[in-house]
Amino acid sequence: MGAGHVQLLHLERASPVHRLPPETKIAAMVAFTLVVVATPREQLWAFGGYAVLVAVVAALARVPAGWLARRSLIEVPFVFFAFALPLLAGGEQIVVAGVGLSVEGLYGGWNILAKATLGVLASLLLAATTTGRDLLVGLDRLRCPTIITQIATFMLRYVDVLVDEARRMRIARISRGDDPRFLWQVRGLAAGIGALFLRAFERGERVYLAMISRGYTGRMPVAWHDSGGASVGQWALAAAVPATAATIAAVAMLR
Repeated sequence: MGAGHVQLLHLERASPVHRLPPETKIAAMVAFTLVVVATPREQLWAFGGYAVLVAVVAALARVPAGWLARRSLIEVPFVFFAFALPLLAGGEQIVVAGVGLSVEGLYGGWNILAKATLGVLASLLLAATTTGRDLLVGLDRLRCPTIITQIATFMLRYVDVLVDEARRMRIARISRGDDPRFLWQVRGLAAGIGALFLRAFERGERVYLAMISRGYTGRMPVAWHDSGGASVGQWALAAAVPATAATIAAVAMLR
């Protein structure tokens, strides 16, 4: 179930972060993100401390800064919104280079930019150090609802199949004179999407019946999990980052 996939975000490295069990990394990432979100936006120094923690984890995991920077561009729409807030929000104003900016808008934009960036970087580090299959195993060990992990498992397994099917259908259309660049040919494109949906549905039915006939009961076999889970030492090691972040947040809230 875990073979034959292109891991778009996973970086194969030999690092202590990669070797941690997936459930510990998932829990640490979620806890770190919650701490960042709960930090008062006025405590600018605290977000600098969180950035240092992210940089330390990236260095330990041997994840290049350029790799993180390129993939964090997914948050660009939020960046635009954050930069627009000082111009759109009301309240007290300050003048910077002849432009009136809202103090509340500046804090709001900073709040969005800092917390979104740290959350994206933490998620990217999790994806870079954990394969898709291991993420699903970790969620299952954390008692995530079975229906969610099963759907995600099959999506991971068959997304490449559907992409290849769509590519073959596109080649077949082009070889018959279809050119999807023209607006009047959008009907053919829509028909192709509908056909792909039907093929995917039929394939899913066949796969499900085949699995039922082989004893599938709604959960993956024990071999899918490989081991019993993380040790106390591994949990403690993974908890170091959110614990440090929580300490920074506590100091920021008390100041």
